[in-house]
Amino acid sequence: MQINLDDLKKLRAETSAGVSDCRQALEDAEGNYEKAKKLITERGLEKAAKKEGKETSQGLVASYVHATGKVGVLVELRCETDFVARTDEFKNLAHEMALQITAMNPENVESLLASAYIRDAGKSMADLVKLTIAKVGENITVARFTRMQLGE
Repeated sequence: MQINLDDLKKLRAETSAGVSDCRQALEDAEGNYEKAKKLITERGLEKAAKKEGKETSQGLVASYVHATGKVGVLVELRCETDFVARTDEFKNLAHEMALQITAMNPENVESLLASAYIRDAGKSMADLVKLTIAKVGENITVARFTRMQLGE
């Protein structure tokens, strides 16, 4: 089957999956772009499930201070390698975690991961972590966070 090169490039850009994974998904979906995108997501989530339990000793500490200056957050997000910790996907996840903590004020990591994502209520924060694991190919964990609010 002939794969449309534009669809391949678009699928790779949207999913961050490898070229061979995108090509295989398009072939399996018989050229149907939306079906291929869904296959990439499903296969990525399967890969993420296999990564669960791997040691996460690298990562970063992300910070966010709300525009009012009255709420601030530090969050420690961990991954397996320093290489992944420097990727835009990982840094973006850390930032989104900090925003979530600022907005929702969860009690602990478990309640943070169970909460609905503020940008898309159809996803939980755990889903967001799994999608990022699928993109970067490494286990990711939220080690801890601190939220400070003026007057608390």
